[in-house]
Formats: sequence, structure tokens, C-alpha cells
Amino acid sequence: MLNKYARAFFTRVLTPFAALLIRIGVSPDAVTLVGTGGVVAGALIFYPLGEFFWGTVVITLFVFSDLVDGNMARQLGRSSRWGAFLDSTLDRVADSAIFGGLALWYAGRGDSLMLCGMAIFCLASGQVVSYTKARGEAIGLPVDVNGLVERAERLVVTLVACGVSGLHTFGVPGVEILLPIALWIVGIGSAVTLGQRVVTVRRESAEADAIAQGGNSA
Repeated sequence: MLNKYARAFFTRVLTPFAALLIRIGVSPDAVTLVGTGGVVAGALIFYPLGEFFWGTVVITLFVFSDLVDGNMARQLGRSSRWGAFLDSTLDRVADSAIFGGLALWYAGRGDSLMLCGMAIFCLASGQVVSYTKARGEAIGLPVDVNGLVERAERLVVTLVACGVSGLHTFGVPGVEILLPIALWIVGIGSAVTLGQRVVTVRRESAEADAIAQGGNSA
């Protein structure tokens, strides 16, 4: 849902910025690399220290590179398999850094092995959710399902909760509970999404095999 509507909105907003980068000679691949580097730095420097507000500010500034690089590629007419591969691969790196940074916090000063484990589960389940769709498409299936919690939802829920929870350091009471709640929502939602995609791939593969066997019989 967020992928469908939010991407369309932010693509329109960021188009002039993407055009500016093209005019000054910046490549889409460079934007992808810088954006991922910024997200990783923000997550692994700030989050393990419990600086959730400033970490989220840094991450949010760089996470929009995921939309800018694609916008630039379309304007240049250079959409390529390499660009899609690089973008998808570095998305996984960025997601790992975000949940890895949270796991480090809870394993250390955050002092909660349960929430550390939940952050690790969010990291792992998010990767597997992405893999199921990529693998299904690689074997020729449409994988015609989005699922309850895609990457956009995982990022929005987690980053909003991190940012608001970080206001605790500015004296706002009670907000720190939002991050644990968000981790549980993302973890459970990712598990449900994984189940939805596995069921879809099983159904689509059975249908494809039946069609292939029918064709062979003819």
C-alpha cells in the first residue's frame, strides 16, 4: 500500500532534485551508494548509543536516495539490470544496518535480550520476505501478492517509532514504549507476509506445473 501511493507522491516531489543532480553530472549509482552509506552510518553510529531521534533524522535524509536514483535513471533513459541489482542489494544492506543498530542497543545499554532478539528477527524475516519474491520471480512465477508488511511499511513503522521514542531524551515522557511496540508489529507483520508469499508461490508453482504437464501430455 505504501509502496503504491507514497512512492508516487515522493517521486513527483523529488523529480526536480533528481534533475538537478543529473545536470551537475551525478550518476544514479553514485546516489545509491551515498544513500546507503548515509543510512548505514546513521543506524550504526547513533542507534547503538540510544540516540534514536538524531539517528532517524540522518537515516531519513538518506533513505530518499532509493527514490532519487530510480527517478534519475528514468529521466536519463538508463534503467538497467545492473542498476536494479545494485539498488535491491544495497536496500538489504541498509535494512540490516537499521535493525542491527537496534539489536546492538538492546544487547548493550538498552538491556533487553528479548527486544534484541526481536530486532534480529525483524532483520532476518525482512530479508527472507524479500528473498521469497525475488526467488519466486527467478523461477518464472509472478508472485502476485504484496503481503501485509513490505519494505516500505517496515521502514516507516520502525523509523517513525525510533524518531518519536528519541524525543524521550528531550524530556517527552512515555514515548520510549513506542519502539518495542513497533518491533513487535514489524516482526509479526513480516512473519505473516512471509506466510502469504510462501502460500502464493506454492499455489502459482502448482498451477505452472499443471499447465506444463498438460502441455507435455498433448
